[in-house]
Amino acid sequence: EVQLVESGGGLVQAGGSLRLSCAASGFTFDDYAIGWFRQAPGKEREGVSCISSKDGRTYYPDSVKGRFTISSDNAKNTVYLQMNSLKPEDTAVYYCAAVRSYCARDYGWYDYWGQGTQVTVSS
Repeated sequence: EVQLVESGGGLVQAGGSLRLSCAASGFTFDDYAIGWFRQAPGKEREGVSCISSKDGRTYYPDSVKGRFTISSDNAKNTVYLQMNSLKPEDTAVYYCAAVRSYCARDYGWYDYWGQGTQVTVSS
């Protein structure tokens, strides 16, 4: 059974940090790229990062660049999202998702999704 399980969300003050984890199982981790997306009520789903073991590329939109860092521990089949200097506008449910081979901007390409973890940034 394919599973992606997010953890690490919570409530944090503006300027603080959180590290999210995405634990994968049930598929060949090294054959996929893992992306992080977020969705706040009333807003579109937004990609915030992605990492591919195939080409080693990482991606960040301008909204999080310099604040968020994605990393992968292939031995643990786990991807992390380190989030620093958090802002209230970062508040959302954060999802990890898997897409075959390489990162994609369009969330429609992703094959598997986790259940999400809530991140709330207070001011």
